[in-house]
Amino acid sequence: MTSSRKRRSRTARRITLRRLIVLALCIGAFGVTVTAFSSVMSNRTDPALAREAVARSEAYLRASNASAARSQAFTAVRADPQWGEAHLALARALLVLDEGIAAEAALRRAVDTGIEPKRTTAMMAQAILLQGDPRRALIEAGKALPADRLYVLRLRSRAYAAGGNLAAAREAATALVRAAPNSADAWVEMGRFRFNAGDIVGAIEASEKAVALDRGNTDALLLRGELVRTQYGLVAALPWFEAALQRDPYRHAALIQYAATLGDAGRTREMLAYSRRAMEVRPRSPQALYLQAVLAARAEQFDLADDLLQRAGNGVAAVPGALLLGGTLDLQDRRYERAIEKLRNLVAMQPMNITARKLLASALMGSNASKNGIDVLRPVVMRGDADAYSLTLVARGLERIGERGQAGRLLDRAAYPVRDGAVWFSSDDTLPILASAAARAAPDDPSVTIPLLRGLIDSGDKSGALAKAREIASRNPGAPAAHQIVGDTLMLLKRPAEAVAWYRTAAGIRFDEPAMLRLVEALDRSGDRVEASKTLALFLSQNPLNLTALRISAAWQAAAGDFDAAIDSLEAIRLRLGNRDAALLAELAFAYAGAGEPERAANYAETAYLLAPSNPAVAGALGWTLAQAGDTAGGIQLLQKAVSIAPAHPMLRWQLAQVYADAGRNGEARAQAQAALANPAFPERGAAEALLAKLA
Repeated sequence: MTSSRKRRSRTARRITLRRLIVLALCIGAFGVTVTAFSSVMSNRTDPALAREAVARSEAYLRASNASAARSQAFTAVRADPQWGEAHLALARALLVLDEGIAAEAALRRAVDTGIEPKRTTAMMAQAILLQGDPRRALIEAGKALPADRLYVLRLRSRAYAAGGNLAAAREAATALVRAAPNSADAWVEMGRFRFNAGDIVGAIEASEKAVALDRGNTDALLLRGELVRTQYGLVAALPWFEAALQRDPYRHAALIQYAATLGDAGRTREMLAYSRRAMEVRPRSPQALYLQAVLAARAEQFDLADDLLQRAGNGVAAVPGALLLGGTLDLQDRRYERAIEKLRNLVAMQPMNITARKLLASALMGSNASKNGIDVLRPVVMRGDADAYSLTLVARGLERIGERGQAGRLLDRAAYPVRDGAVWFSSDDTLPILASAAARAAPDDPSVTIPLLRGLIDSGDKSGALAKAREIASRNPGAPAAHQIVGDTLMLLKRPAEAVAWYRTAAGIRFDEPAMLRLVEALDRSGDRVEASKTLALFLSQNPLNLTALRISAAWQAAAGDFDAAIDSLEAIRLRLGNRDAALLAELAFAYAGAGEPERAANYAETAYLLAPSNPAVAGALGWTLAQAGDTAGGIQLLQKAVSIAPAHPMLRWQLAQVYADAGRNGEARAQAQAALANPAFPERGAAEALLAKLA
């Protein structure tokens, strides 16, 4: 009996367990059914919501917030995927955001869901253009409805410009502003065309008109920011990009422009933050990846920079900055053939880019193509203002091919601390060939007019070159390069005071580094150092990390006796360049000596001397700092070495004169001071004359 009850108990438990399992399975099945039903219910169409979302999308577009318009259009598409107007609204927003592939897909879906194909023709043409096919875009635009005339004119202006037909692009842009003179979008289109065509003054006027018509137009604010950056500088442009982002916080173009400007202005953390925000909008944004690659390279994280640049892909591959960065990274990693390919393309695009030429020459010599490297740098070393690195690089190349005599002469030039004034590259062709090419080309084509001007100057016809340059400037009043050509010619004629006006006009249009350097040099050579200093200070206020401007400023600060300011400028450069620039370290030594810090001055001078013992400026810096620290004998020995290498350098002779005087060697001090005074470029005339009077 007992065992029978136990069996029944076990059987009952098994039955109860089976019932529980079945019940659980039923509950699970019910849950699945409920979930599926809920899913179906959540995906049901909601026409009312779709219409509200489309209305909001259109309102956001009118308010110039295309990102929010896209978001609302997506909501409409999800709410009623079979409603064509929702897809059409999405396409409009995507086109404003320059997303051509996605816009084309949305337009095709709009047609599939009932939209008349004719309504999408103009927008489809723009989507095709955004994908890089201007010819097909123009064909498609020709099929558009008459009601889309203004839209088509904007499209034609862009397409013709992209295809290189500037005359047709200008005609379309002009027709657009005539047909819609009170449209900010029309003036933005005109401004974009003029900017891309090199008419900076015309672009500035168009951008001002666009902003005046609609201060909330994001495209107008973006264009204005770009032109303010061109005309005035980095810092002045930031508020315009900030205004555009207030209007549309997720506009990719605005985020990229703002990030790039922040980075160039030295605000790198903010630049990184905004580039990351741009990648939230477009996860593989080539522009954002490129900006981050630049930032990594500046921080000497070369592997990271290379990886980021590779991830950026073809989206920025043909951009000059990306070619320069990529070539530099390849050269850093001794991938010479890859570097040569990129840098050759860059030099072909920008033949006067001396930095690109130096890098290309380095890559060629690294790949045992010394003759080719010499040829690349030959136009640079023929200039009177050739830098020591270029001269040394060509000299080493000449040594490799057995031309030791020429190499020695270039090494002597590299060691000399003073450079002649800057000039153009000389022309490789004869004057008749250049004149014939100019006659066949389009008027004022810079690829032929500039070589022709060089040819006229090289042949001695400087007056003819000046007349030709003025003729070009009169035909192109909005192009800064046209005014710079006249200024350059006047400088070659040794008429710097006349060149100032032309350079000032060019700088008023585009205030970049070349414009600043030209204006500062012309002012300085015409005897107006005060105005030159103001110009330099203005440029630095907008471009605080510009190394060229910092170096000029430091030299002038030291010459004026403001050694603390010179130290600040030079240390800012050293932080960027490191401790391998002997000339920079020599300048720091001189500045610290002047500021009464002989120990730090000696440290910098000794480091510089270890790097370049044959450079007279470096030897002179070490000699001067030793003398200031009390080692008069050592100072005299090194200054004598510096003067023997560069006997025509007046400042080295003046320093040696002062040290001789301190040592009581008055006759030698008088001889050196008189030699310094004999040089018309010597700036310390009053002090030298006072020393001579004292020694008399």
